[in-house]
Amino acid sequence: MSLQEKYAKLIQAAQSESVRNLQVREQDAVLYIDGEASTGATKDKLWNLYNEIDPDFRSGDLILNVNVGVDPHATQLKVTTANSNLNIRKGPGKDQPLLGKSAHNSIVTLLSKYDNDWYLIRNEQGVEGYSASQYLTQI
Repeated sequence: MSLQEKYAKLIQAAQSESVRNLQVREQDAVLYIDGEASTGATKDKLWNLYNEIDPDFRSGDLILNVNVGVDPHATQLKVTTANSNLNIRKGPGKDQPLLGKSAHNSIVTLLSKYDNDWYLIRNEQGVEGYSASQYLTQI
């Protein structure tokens, strides 16, 4: 089974959710899905479907690189870690690769709430990813 067959439902979902600039390519036994979602809920839906196909994202054969356009009226959150930086991860989970960090007391933009434990955010440097909700406070 090819990777495009394995992830056909995910590709179809991205198409049906009107992910802009959608690009699907395979390179070195990894499938790349790139594009821009109109909402954080769309990105969350794609991650949920990815998790259904590949539980806990164990295969390592897909890079889901779908970012979200930012609403200028989006909710702002303050990083309320004890005194360290907040990790921003590729997907919702501590096992996901780090994309960046946000400093203690910095401000980030909430794109969506994946669940009660993980929020999709964008920091001031434009890094978009998932962070633990327990370290974020609405301002």
